[in-house]
Amino acid sequence: MSPRTLVNVLQRRCLSFVWIISFFFGVPILSGTLSAAPPAVLTEAGVDKPSTLMQNWMMARANEQFLQWDKRFADLKTPAQIAGYQQERRKLFIEHLGGFPERTELNATVTGVVPRNGYRVEKVLYESQPGHFVTGLCFVPNSPDFTAPFPAVLMVCGHSHNGKALDAYQSAGALLALNGIVGFLIDPVCQGERYEHLKADGSVELADTTGGHTLLGSGSILLGQNVARNLIWDGMRGIDYLQQRDDVDGTKIGCMGNSGGGTQTSYLMALDDRIQAAAPSCYITSFEKLLTTIGPQDAEQNIYGQLNWGMDHADYLIMRAPIPILICTATEDFFSIAGAWESFRKAKRVYTRLGYSDRVDLIEADGGHGWQKALREASVKWMCRWLAGRNVDVREPALQLLTEQECQVTPKGQTLLLEGRKSAFDLNVAEFDRLHSRRTELWKNPADALHQVRAVVGVKPLSALPPVDAKKTGEHREGELTVEHWVFTVAEGIQLPAFLFRPESAQGAPVLFVHPSGKSGEIVVEGKTLSALSLAQSGRIVLAVDLRGTGETLPEKGTWYNKRFGQDGRHLAIAYLLGANYVGMRAEEIIQVSNWLLHHLTPSGGTSTLDVLGEGTTALSALHAVALEPELFAKVTVVHTVPSWRDIISSKYANDQFVNCIHGAAQVYDISHLVEFLGTRCDVLEPVNTTGVPLGK
Repeated sequence: MSPRTLVNVLQRRCLSFVWIISFFFGVPILSGTLSAAPPAVLTEAGVDKPSTLMQNWMMARANEQFLQWDKRFADLKTPAQIAGYQQERRKLFIEHLGGFPERTELNATVTGVVPRNGYRVEKVLYESQPGHFVTGLCFVPNSPDFTAPFPAVLMVCGHSHNGKALDAYQSAGALLALNGIVGFLIDPVCQGERYEHLKADGSVELADTTGGHTLLGSGSILLGQNVARNLIWDGMRGIDYLQQRDDVDGTKIGCMGNSGGGTQTSYLMALDDRIQAAAPSCYITSFEKLLTTIGPQDAEQNIYGQLNWGMDHADYLIMRAPIPILICTATEDFFSIAGAWESFRKAKRVYTRLGYSDRVDLIEADGGHGWQKALREASVKWMCRWLAGRNVDVREPALQLLTEQECQVTPKGQTLLLEGRKSAFDLNVAEFDRLHSRRTELWKNPADALHQVRAVVGVKPLSALPPVDAKKTGEHREGELTVEHWVFTVAEGIQLPAFLFRPESAQGAPVLFVHPSGKSGEIVVEGKTLSALSLAQSGRIVLAVDLRGTGETLPEKGTWYNKRFGQDGRHLAIAYLLGANYVGMRAEEIIQVSNWLLHHLTPSGGTSTLDVLGEGTTALSALHAVALEPELFAKVTVVHTVPSWRDIISSKYANDQFVNCIHGAAQVYDISHLVEFLGTRCDVLEPVNTTGVPLGK
């Protein structure tokens, strides 16, 4: 079903909010506000600091995986065991990146040359994928002291607004060239001349490089990919370019970069056999130290499930042992220096077991995060030693760097202003559309399709879920309603507070109410307000529950970069590292508490199903729960959610949609497939775009 057709269907099905609520729930539309501040049920139950519940749960799961990693590492004794480990890690790494595109024509061109003393700078443009342009500066030796073909080093940028034009990156390129090595410095996507968010006049609208990567990364997740795939592929094609040059010795290729460039260097050296020496700077630490200090970083630094299947920072070093690797660090870096030394020590042990202990080293410079002069000099010295066979004392002289205008490769300063260009968002949308026929074929058999949905979302069958440990902690009155306070333990360390509203004379099926703000949340559509309280005032038994990360368990310090990725974005990212997602985990909670409610209300028979009402970031969890365990539910109403994965994948300005991103979901289904499967058992109210604006407004 195309997005346009889907919107038409939803518009036909979405009658008046007032009509549906009145008909379905029998509710006079009231402002159902609690008469007093609602009690904190978890605090009442003796739970200390409910806002830290999800952080504690995440770290407990992560710590289990760190212990498993240590056990696997301890078994790496022989060269054969190490080789097997390397092959397994690389295979899993590529698989969870989403694989790589096919190699196509680079169509590389030099758009200009800037001469300098001892070297020249060539401005290079190439296509890593058809129509997807990469801009770079190639620093080429121009001195009688060195003769072509030269060794070459791919340099990848960290999160700098001006990308390759940053002084530190230019300085490293010039220093390589002055020492007889070609340095090729490329812009990452969302930086330099490769911004993905431009105004109508061609100027940059969103200069937040980490935010740009993570917005792009959200859609990539749904495709079963990671934005790191784009960055790595751009780098691999950069090496292709170097190997096409007559003045480069294609057997002597290195890689180095700082910060986000250190991330890319780590990935590239692990996966590209052509790289014979590497120097990642200001990145290598350990996940244990990372998660307990600054937390998970932007999208490309989090590979799906890598904590679960076991890939720590030390693995980037181990995967290509024994190629020469220099770990560049800074004493006061926000990437934990203790973690860097831990990973170095582990790598050193593997290199020693292979008989090449001198091929991995670490330099620690005073100061904070950044590609400091001492780190640049050490990196170039490393490349001279291992690529050029020269042990030299490298000192960086005063350099005449290029101006930003001189660094400009494209005519107008941005690749998206080139004719025939394709943005990274365009590539993702094309992949979603390409998967259409696969999804259509799969859904010819809904039972098989739902089996795959269950697998990709990670929702266990009801029979495999643990029973809820329910404890009543108190109650209060709201007019003629009795409001019971309950705490549901649905998994070890996960306690969900709830209100069970009981009218004096209940009628109709019970209702489960889930909302991003928790049990006291309100839904406003067409200027009308609905809450769990107002539903109960109409005579329905209502269970309003705080799903994980909502209401009382909403983290105080869960923001990931900014609120664009949700107030609990930090925890969503850790869940992704653990191979989980909130849609699936919350869907399981809905299934568990719904099953409890039905048995609690009618232990010896009677009402066998209930209705579910979900809003915003909890709505898709409700939809998945009902589609996967339909025997528990009569009907589901979802309010204020996007109608298609395509909306998130194509949106350059998605807001609070990271919570909805399920790795690989778009390979199996679209949201519309679940809506269509449920038919008249599902109502979709006021669907919205990715910024929360109702469609058609």
